Amino acid sequence: KKFLFRRSGSAAVAVWKNGRPATSLGAAFLTTHLSHPQPQPQRQSLFQPQPLFSTKSPRNTHVPNANHNHNHNMGAAYHASANRQIVQRRNELLRQKREARQKALEKDRRRNLRLRELFHEENGHRKESSSFETGGPPMFAVKVVTCPALRAELKMNGREKRGRMFVERPALFDQLLCNGDEDGGESSFRGVDLNESSNDEIEDFDDLEATNTSYACLSVKALKQTIHEFFRRLKKSTYVLSASLPLLDEQGNVLPHPENDEETETMTGTWKVETDEDVQRAFVEAERFFLRQQQQQQQTDDDSSSASSSTMKRPTLILHVTKDPDAPPPPPPPPYLANLPDPQISPTMTMLSFYSFPPDTGIPSPESTAEQLKRLWRPFRALGRIYVAREGINAQMAVPTNVLPNFLECCTLPAERGGELAEVLGEYMENGMNVDPIPVPMEEFRVNPAFRNLHVRVRSQIVADGLETPLDWQSAGYDMPPLEWHRRLKEAREVREKMERQRKEREGNESEEQNEEPLPPLPPLPIVLDCRNNYETQVGKFELAEPLDTVNFRDSWDVLKERLKDVSKDAPIMTYCTGGIRCVKVNAYLTQEMEFTNVARLAGGVIAYDRTLNEQAPTEEPMFKGVNYVFDGRMGRRITDDQLGTCYTCGSKTHLITNCKNENCHRRMVQCEKCSGTYSGTCSEGCKARVLNGGMVPVKSVIGSKTTSTDQEDEKKEMEYDDEENVVYSNLDDYSDGHSTPAAPLLREIEANTASIFPSGAHMVSGAMQGSFLTTLASMSREGRILEIGSFSGYATACFLEGASLAGKLSGSDMGTREGGGPFVLSLERDARALGLAAAHLKVMSEFGMGEEGAKEASKIRSDGVEDFEKDSVSFTYNDIAGCELIRVSDALATLEEMTSENPSISTAPFDIVFVDADKTRLKEYVDILVSNDRILKKGGLILVDNVLWKGLVLDAASNGSGYESNSEDEDENSSTEKEREALRRNRRARKLANKMHRFNSAVVKDDRVEVLVIPIRDGLSLIRKR
Repeated sequence: KKFLFRRSGSAAVAVWKNGRPATSLGAAFLTTHLSHPQPQPQRQSLFQPQPLFSTKSPRNTHVPNANHNHNHNMGAAYHASANRQIVQRRNELLRQKREARQKALEKDRRRNLRLRELFHEENGHRKESSSFETGGPPMFAVKVVTCPALRAELKMNGREKRGRMFVERPALFDQLLCNGDEDGGESSFRGVDLNESSNDEIEDFDDLEATNTSYACLSVKALKQTIHEFFRRLKKSTYVLSASLPLLDEQGNVLPHPENDEETETMTGTWKVETDEDVQRAFVEAERFFLRQQQQQQQTDDDSSSASSSTMKRPTLILHVTKDPDAPPPPPPPPYLANLPDPQISPTMTMLSFYSFPPDTGIPSPESTAEQLKRLWRPFRALGRIYVAREGINAQMAVPTNVLPNFLECCTLPAERGGELAEVLGEYMENGMNVDPIPVPMEEFRVNPAFRNLHVRVRSQIVADGLETPLDWQSAGYDMPPLEWHRRLKEAREVREKMERQRKEREGNESEEQNEEPLPPLPPLPIVLDCRNNYETQVGKFELAEPLDTVNFRDSWDVLKERLKDVSKDAPIMTYCTGGIRCVKVNAYLTQEMEFTNVARLAGGVIAYDRTLNEQAPTEEPMFKGVNYVFDGRMGRRITDDQLGTCYTCGSKTHLITNCKNENCHRRMVQCEKCSGTYSGTCSEGCKARVLNGGMVPVKSVIGSKTTSTDQEDEKKEMEYDDEENVVYSNLDDYSDGHSTPAAPLLREIEANTASIFPSGAHMVSGAMQGSFLTTLASMSREGRILEIGSFSGYATACFLEGASLAGKLSGSDMGTREGGGPFVLSLERDARALGLAAAHLKVMSEFGMGEEGAKEASKIRSDGVEDFEKDSVSFTYNDIAGCELIRVSDALATLEEMTSENPSISTAPFDIVFVDADKTRLKEYVDILVSNDRILKKGGLILVDNVLWKGLVLDAASNGSGYESNSEDEDENSSTEKEREALRRNRRARKLANKMHRFNSAVVKDDRVEVLVIPIRDGLSLIRKR
């Protein structure tokens, strides 16, 4: 028999299940129902020579080291390949969904265009003749009325409670009118069987299936499909259809439908709509009713001296949607959603984490489980980052505190009570959930959110370990409770102190010749291993702990082999990590690969230790000192006031850990509060200059100016010039800035406003060097006509507008307009808040100019704030020669496509320059549109594409052939390194965009329609000239 000893109170109980260790609930069941009592070994003391922990681990699914050699590099490559396949599969599913959505939208567009054509056709016919002599009107009006029960059940809005839709009338409908005698009633009506109709009868369609699904007046299927397109909530319920004719007043006006369906049935009569023949009969009755009204109106007009127009313009049918009385009742909501509070009004957010390793086959379908988690957690408005793999689930989350009990019940509810996660979470969650005992106030959470969305991602592993073959995660040593861990470490500390005293006593007695009895032996100290990465251990760790000092978790195995190569196999080893999941893998490796028999891990990690000590032993001094690093926006939870970290910039002691605010660096570092303020949250003067865009040296007065001055002033100027000559520049960018004409005062204020209102987007401003270059290009263009795609805060727009006015002055042109030509800047933007800021900046520029007066007015924007842009567009003029218009769009690429059509909603004269600073994933599409026709960009015009070098990472994307390869899913967590470029390589988003930029650059340079010049200015600017 293979045993796993798990602590229960003061004793250990041996349980097994089908050759595998039983789970906690299964262990309790077996212990209760075994027919004979189980042996209960005595609790072993730390100081006894016996093994410290009872962990003779089973190896039912794993062959130890002798027959199983792990190649860590091969393992990392395997999982990287598996993750790429997962991402490709997810992207393919997303592509299919997008295509289906596009098809649906295209179908809706065609239908709406067709209805519009029919309206015009109908109006034209009505102008020529007051009645339809041959055939009927081209469409039907259908008024849909839902019953009160459905309205309440589906919470329908006003439009859905009572709405109107239009249905096209096919030519085939004339045959239906002739199939029955109008006076013969229902029994004489004969419908058309669409499945037996010939192609001659249906001339407007390629096949009968198209007819059956396109014309709602011919089949039940098509009618319901049309109803669902207008009233989408009806898809969620079962209902029955019935039809009636409209109610008219004395003048022939269609009356509003009565609220009571029984009243309608009494007044006009209704009939069920269950078959295709029922549908056809209903619309035939509606058309016959309409024709009778037309005849009566015609007769009235003939009898009277003046003609009148009938209010009833087309056949109208009342369609009643009633809840099906025979439909089964909807399933009751799960118990955890009963009386669910509104999560949006919760005053606090609670941080929590958990993981699970389901036994046996693990999670059979990670993709389905990921979708299930998103569906079940959506009502709680939970946020977080969750990884799902075949081996299990790893989650770090933030949940509104007022729904936390409901969320916990959702994750732990047994299957017999309606729980849907019992097979993947529930009892398989190791040590339950780690819930932070101190909720975060919502005001604080909004300012610095730990998570911004709920991301559930499928991965090859929930924690990348680099192992080619997974171990048995159920056999991972003894899961030591936090209070026992605390006691063990305290006892070990006392032993260490006693050993130190004995050592000092022995050294003091070496000079004396005494034959004292030898001291009693002390028990061995446990080896306490910190399984976290080096940047985590820098700011906090347990006393006695030895950090593995790894950059990535997958590096742990070689470090363990080296550290434990001379250690006895029964030596006591204790491991810990942040939440416990990495310890499971480390201990499984120690017991199965390295065959250690006395291994324990901290149950729930440091998070559980912190919570348990605060709740159950608040007077105890924590054995963990410093800050526990956590993988969310908080980046750390302070446990004690000890400052273990060394400041990266000044070397002083601190407990703070952060990331450099320069997005081109993003170094994870330990930094004291003083240096954080001095360097504006960056790691160096260079990064600080980048963030503040303040690395430019002020221009000094130059000897030899034409202004008159005194000898004293000239001497002062010479001193200033000498000082400027002695300036030491750290790089060529700073040197170039220092020897270039400074940016206009207004542009500096635009930068400051952007940094204040959009702190995370301050780096997106073009900056002085690139802005000056854009102004120069605009001033050299033929007419000064610029199209900008992506306004943001208006910095580049202002630069272009300045250049356009210079071009207009040089050419002597009149005031430029969008449609008529001349100097003009058109800028497209989709973000309402950014557009509001850009509009405020350009308004100041048009009224006060770009000098000090304009800068003074622009500085007021920071205190006054800006509102979201709610208009469609806004226009300005500058220097009485250049025009400018900002337009809010939802999709710039779609707007560009529409501008190339015959009758665009935004008509323009062609432009000289198009600046593309928009969606980086669709740059090739933008260029194709601009090059393929001359309606937007003139022949010989320039396309400027920003960020084409993407922080320099395109070099590595190019060297890797098809681009970067992702090695693991925890790269974001393990990206601290001494080299800035290495930190960037581990940024997943930067890698992806670098790949896209490299593919775009490679594609466009091969395009024979253009000439390309890439300039390494700022983040790279591609000048593409249209041949």
